[in-house]
Amino acid sequence: MVERISRRLFLTGLGVSVLSGQALADAPVHSLRPQMRGDLPSGAERLIQAARLRGEVVFAVADVETGAQLEAFGGNQGLPPASVGKALTALYALDVLGADHRFETALMADGPIENGVLKGDLILVGGADPLLDTDVLANMAANLREAGITEVRGAFKVYDGALPYVFSIDPGQPDHLGYSPSISGISLNFNRVHFEWKRAGNGYDVTMDARTARYRPSVDTAAMRVEKRNLPIYTYQPSARQDRWTVARAALGNGGARWLPVRKPALYSGDVFRTLARSNGIVLGRVQITRETPQGQVLVVHRSDPLESILRGMLKYSTNITAEMVGMAASRARGVDIQGLADSAAEMNRWANETYGATGIAMVDHSGLGDASRVAPEDLVTALVAARKDGVLRPLLKKFALVDSQGRPVRDHPIKVDAKTGTLNFVSGLGGFMTAPDGSELAFAIFTADVGHRATIPRALRERPDGARSWNRRSRKLQRALIERWGSLQGS
Repeated sequence: MVERISRRLFLTGLGVSVLSGQALADAPVHSLRPQMRGDLPSGAERLIQAARLRGEVVFAVADVETGAQLEAFGGNQGLPPASVGKALTALYALDVLGADHRFETALMADGPIENGVLKGDLILVGGADPLLDTDVLANMAANLREAGITEVRGAFKVYDGALPYVFSIDPGQPDHLGYSPSISGISLNFNRVHFEWKRAGNGYDVTMDARTARYRPSVDTAAMRVEKRNLPIYTYQPSARQDRWTVARAALGNGGARWLPVRKPALYSGDVFRTLARSNGIVLGRVQITRETPQGQVLVVHRSDPLESILRGMLKYSTNITAEMVGMAASRARGVDIQGLADSAAEMNRWANETYGATGIAMVDHSGLGDASRVAPEDLVTALVAARKDGVLRPLLKKFALVDSQGRPVRDHPIKVDAKTGTLNFVSGLGGFMTAPDGSELAFAIFTADVGHRATIPRALRERPDGARSWNRRSRKLQRALIERWGSLQGS
């Protein structure tokens, strides 16, 4: 039996609209428990109405074993998936690169070596490893000395051509947000630099470093100046070899720290490696950047963790740069000459269509940070059902807690959920798998967005715009309510 949602509930005053009125007018809901309804709103409609969300709501849920769609709302309408898009990127990378794929970062000698002296260039060769950090570079510098290198007579170069250079994952974000850094074939510390300030007399001591738990090398490729003003809090100005920042003194208080994005990843990586090499007695010249494929003798190689492990961390911590780098690496592996994120995302969209027949997936990046991406929930659910049958995605997803009436997590809840969340201001998504109390397994995707309102927010205010937290909180409550509904209806 097929139910159709009464449209009268979605007229002016309800607070729920659609991008396409005609698309919603013809969109059926396939109920898990058909009822005689007349004009009464369905359970899903009542939940949507109670959420009081401005904007759009779309969702789909299907039985994993049979693939049969159990309930859907919104027709073929796509909304921004936010970080739920990373689940698709994970499937793409696993299919193209393989779960055991490892990224390699190397030190290469372009010239002869005599008595520990390299009479040529030393090249730090980036291999698109998204987890490369200062600890790894420190180990590589120590291994270089152990390999017998004591002096480099030629230049010190960094190769970053494994991936195209991208200035910012989403240029619409404010300059200072660490989750929208630059990308290239080499990254370090997720392409973030640590800015710390402490009050000192009438001013502040500031540091910019590439810290990890073990090391805190200062950097020359990023500089901060404290200025006497209230707003803007940060300004950014690029130069040929440095990211130049200023910060408003009025915003600093007694002290603090935050991560800022790196816009010159190859220079940053080279800067840090020079410091670590010097601590091992190897003095290197000024960093030079090359995008020509390096040739020579490999001296040291670092191999990343397996891709499967990298993706598990990406899905748990929702790291944007990891998604973008593994996504672009997969597109390159498919033989596509990508020039940026849009090209690579378009290739992933083609792959999704080829693999799942998903015509309603139109990503503009691999992380979901760009709000121009659109995903129809039914298409994502189709991909999730196929992935579950292959057993590749659910073990990588983070457990999603359901809560009681006070908002407290319920540890032994009869519904078990593994899913990827997605959050932008006035955009919220959830997609993944749930096991109902009767043991049946469902794949689902829920997207909500107030695209119109989001578009009115000035770029400078997009970090914490008014009303975003309460809107996103209501959306998450709706997501949990829909999951509870589907769980309670299974087997009834």
